[in-house]
Amino acid sequence: MRSAPTILHLDMDAFYAAVEQASKPSLRGKAVVVGGLGPRGVVATASYEARRFGVHSAMPTAQARRLCPNAAYLVPRFPLYRQVSDVVMGLLRELSPLVEPLSLDEAFVDLEAGGTPAEAAAVRAVARRLRADIRAATGLDGSVGLAGSKLLAKIASEDAKPDGLVVIEPGTERDLLAPMPVRTLPGIGPATAETLRRAGITTVGETVEAGQDELLRLLGRAHGTGLYAMANGIDERPVVAERDAKSVSVEDTFDVDLTDRTRVRNELGRLAERCVERLRAAGRSGRTVVIKVRSYDFSTLTRSETLRGPTDDPAVVREAAARLLDGVDTTAGVRLLGVGVTGLASFTQEDLFAQAAGDARHPAADTDAARAETGLPDGPEPAPGGADGPPHAAADDPPRRWLPGNDVAHAAHGPGWVQGSGVGRVTVRFEGPGTPPGRVRTFAVDDPELSAADPPPLTASPAHPDAPDDAAGGQPSAPAIRPKSVSGGRGADGSPPVGTSSP
Repeated sequence: MRSAPTILHLDMDAFYAAVEQASKPSLRGKAVVVGGLGPRGVVATASYEARRFGVHSAMPTAQARRLCPNAAYLVPRFPLYRQVSDVVMGLLRELSPLVEPLSLDEAFVDLEAGGTPAEAAAVRAVARRLRADIRAATGLDGSVGLAGSKLLAKIASEDAKPDGLVVIEPGTERDLLAPMPVRTLPGIGPATAETLRRAGITTVGETVEAGQDELLRLLGRAHGTGLYAMANGIDERPVVAERDAKSVSVEDTFDVDLTDRTRVRNELGRLAERCVERLRAAGRSGRTVVIKVRSYDFSTLTRSETLRGPTDDPAVVREAAARLLDGVDTTAGVRLLGVGVTGLASFTQEDLFAQAAGDARHPAADTDAARAETGLPDGPEPAPGGADGPPHAAADDPPRRWLPGNDVAHAAHGPGWVQGSGVGRVTVRFEGPGTPPGRVRTFAVDDPELSAADPPPLTASPAHPDAPDDAAGGQPSAPAIRPKSVSGGRGADGSPPVGTSSP
């Protein structure tokens, strides 16, 4: 444990939804939900306006629609989110060489390694400047926690949301943690929490009172020892700048269970090719191919095959996945398919005995038939190098299936985004990050002048006078060069009392 709060945790506020609001002026200050839009879609992120109605991440989209029917429901645009994430992570790396990204919108930073003095006032000033720089560069808000350990820094950033800063001074950890639910501690999932609950342990303070011997009896040596240390506020985990990916994978959830064996094989082949694209983009190869099959009843199985050497050949991965599928019964219906590669290496080794016949075309390439709209992969959005989300309409995709939130361009009206579609029509709002709220027009879905487009870059620009202000929920009213001013009885420099939030 450190004697000064020099570990910083940044968590961008409602990141995907905030990016959508910043790039779509008509949505600023309004409820926005990003996620899978099909019957089996799940919410990836909800704006704070939507959260007031009870909408939250990992909730089925259908349930979110019942709670907040007037929200804008949009498909994710991961290329844009990654672009904004790169800007944010670049600002973090200016503070320290030790930056540990946890996802696109979350990271730890070791300020001490970056030369920041080990004093509360100094690190607080760095955090305030970081939040201002992020807002100037992206127009988005982020919440920051500062503490002497990763555990406490993350707890502090949660307490700071939305759009705040919380500092936990070393020495106050146990008193702060004591009343919190035991699931606040990392590594405590539902099963462990239930084991502790049956023993009468529901808070972190009760965990400490139970003692290490009791935790060892309940959870085993490794888990019990670690939990007891965490409950006492002891966390010696360092900030790790480069975490080597152990696998690359993609998966899709289908709106309707797949029962046709040919369709299942084709979808698996498509996933194998997407997986290899990510593998090559990371400059890696892999030795073990893994498939994941989730049935209609949510039962899930995985199968794996280890090759003779690492490969990044899509034909090799595709054929290995097909062989693995041969041993899986899919007649009852497939809800989710996934393909992954593990045993990563930085080189490839030609597999002379591979089943794939060179560049021969595989039936999986013939997948232009109508596909079910996919939802998000189960679980949180993966960090770079992890599983893909729903496919995003690229500029060269056939522009005939318009999903809300997709970027488009019209020959006469310019760039815009899909607001909705149905019965042969598509409604487009023509606006962008640097424009006022735009006009809405409706076209035939096969209008030859309408085409899919890449997301426009999200750059900071002055707020428009007709946009709502940013007082509600900490959401940005518009990308703005200036950080918002401090109010509410705080000093001009925004310094809060220890353990309290500040904008």
